[in-house]
Amino acid sequence: QVQLVESGGGLVQAGGSLRLSCAASGRTLNSIAMGWFRQAPGLEREFVASISYSGGATYYANSVKGRFTISGDNAKNTVFLQMNSLKSEDTAVYYCAAAVPPFRKPIYSLDVFDYWGQGTQVTVSS
Repeated sequence: QVQLVESGGGLVQAGGSLRLSCAASGRTLNSIAMGWFRQAPGLEREFVASISYSGGATYYANSVKGRFTISGDNAKNTVFLQMNSLKSEDTAVYYCAAAVPPFRKPIYSLDVFDYWGQGTQVTVSS
């Protein structure tokens, strides 16, 4: 079992920055893949970014590439999502997720993730 707790959401103006955190317990980061997904009202949950358990590979949705950065701190067992140059279309509930190997699909697929956090709201005002 993996427990995930997100924090860091809030209200920010367009062009601003936020950093989301996801504290994991139950497994160490170097044994799982971690991802961030988001869901806006009326839309399906979508992939944002993910990082492999070795930290050697990262993946990003095209819509956030160059603006968002995913990283992990093994000592704190925490994954971060640094979000810069935020746009109104980034407004959503952001969810942290964990996937335990072996992976049935690439770690940018929603259904490869086994554990989910409760979500944190990010609102970008234009």
